[in-house]
Amino acid sequence: QVQLVESGGGLVQAGGSLRLSCAASGRASGRSFSSYAMGWFRQAPGKERDFVAAISWTGGSTYYAESVKGRFTISRDNAKNTVALQMNSLKPEDTAVYYCAAYRGSYVAGVVDYWGQGTQVTVSS
Repeated sequence: QVQLVESGGGLVQAGGSLRLSCAASGRASGRSFSSYAMGWFRQAPGKERDFVAAISWTGGSTYYAESVKGRFTISRDNAKNTVALQMNSLKPEDTAVYYCAAYRGSYVAGVVDYWGQGTQVTVSS
């Protein structure tokens, strides 16, 4: 099993910044953290969980939802088994619980094998 633990959420004013981090531990089927494409998703109250950003296992390829492109940056450190989401120019509509995810294969296929427990991000106007 792979365990994902998010941190870094909180309350911030509109226009501010937050940095989320996700720490991975454990192995499944002999796979290490560096073999997983990783992603961030978010879920606002009463809404479905939506894709935010993804990064390939090497970190050489990234993909963003249109709503966060240019404001959020996903990165990873395979030596530390972590993936981060830098969020700038935050808007009230970014308020949600943010989840870290480990993909089964490429993030293009979109199949998630593991989820974190989530961290709350609240942006006040």
